[in-house]
Amino acid sequence: MKFTTPMFITFVIVAMSSLSPARATEADCFAECFIFDLITCFPAMTFGGDPCKECCAKLVEQKSCLCSYIQDPMLSIFSTSPNAAKVLAACKVPVPTCS
Repeated sequence: MKFTTPMFITFVIVAMSSLSPARATEADCFAECFIFDLITCFPAMTFGGDPCKECCAKLVEQKSCLCSYIQDPMLSIFSTSPNAAKVLAACKVPVPTCS
């Protein structure tokens, strides 16, 4: 559990530094992307286990934003972790193919 606190603090710092909303593609009607909305996914993405319902709802809501998170060097450590794909699968959100 001692590892949990520093990882959570790191996630919050990264999320707060990325508060300027990313924009999804034009086809997605310029949905705003706030990584901080996915804070409920942090435990499952970092340590494994089943994501909560709120996490899945937010992932579905921000599906069009996932590529911007993956391509952000400050966030990619979380979005490309082995558990991230498991969380997406559990939430029935396809892993995006980003260009």
